[in-house]
Amino acid sequence: MLRRLALTAAASLTALAAAPAASAGPLPVPLPLLGGGQTEDRLTVTITDNPGTEGTYTLECHPAGGTHPRAQQACDKLDSVTTWGKDTFAPVPAGQMCTFVYGGPATAHITGTWAGRPVDATYNRSNGCEISRWDKLVPVLPSAR
Repeated sequence: MLRRLALTAAASLTALAAAPAASAGPLPVPLPLLGGGQTEDRLTVTITDNPGTEGTYTLECHPAGGTHPRAQQACDKLDSVTTWGKDTFAPVPAGQMCTFVYGGPATAHITGTWAGRPVDATYNRSNGCEISRWDKLVPVLPSAR
């Protein structure tokens, strides 16, 4: 009986030693497939009512490309704000207290796929919360004028 207990304890310690160490930080964003596979990080960004930047742009990341005027910087920004388990494009929470600051008529619509998840997000600059949400995605979204 004692021998069986010792063998069980030894097997448990061996299994624990072989397990990877847990990390305190967020899980990494999935990287492109090895062997030249394509990623699903493709977005369409439509800007309206923001003179000089109006239009529809495509943004592809990993590697950066598409018609977005600042594709590499936009991909880098998205990579830096993406956290495992959180919606990078989440709307302002319902009931959020926001300042009555008007940031202009600019609007944006982002659709596509990011980090394996579908994206369908609308942006505007109608109050302090929406302005902050927009500004957090510059240069994916243009600086409002």
